[in-house]
Amino acid sequence: MGKFVMKPAKNGVMFNLIAENGRVICTSQVYANEASCLNGIGSVKTNSRSKIEDQTVEGYKKLTNPKYEIFLDAGDKCRFRLKAMNGEIVAASQGYKSKESCKKGIASISRNAAAAPIVKEEL
Repeated sequence: MGKFVMKPAKNGVMFNLIAENGRVICTSQVYANEASCLNGIGSVKTNSRSKIEDQTVEGYKKLTNPKYEIFLDAGDKCRFRLKAMNGEIVAASQGYKSKESCKKGIASISRNAAAAPIVKEEL
């Protein structure tokens, strides 16, 4: 099972969702305080099984929130971001070499997030 790791960041607190193999699945923004960070984790847990909008496909269908958005970054790597119901980005991925690997990252969130415990590094 994966876990959410909350940790101090410059000007606040952030989290990573870590898979069983120790790899970072997704990362949050920096939150002003621990309570806001916990709300962000709650949003990832709630929205972890959202639909996927593949923005790498020409003429893709725009979906309503909550959703994952798959897109290409400036370096032509696939990335995803998870948007909550209000349209805020609550988690983002690293760059992947292939869209298939990016989709596996999303599937890992779907499997791991809902029941993942929260671990706090020294805050």
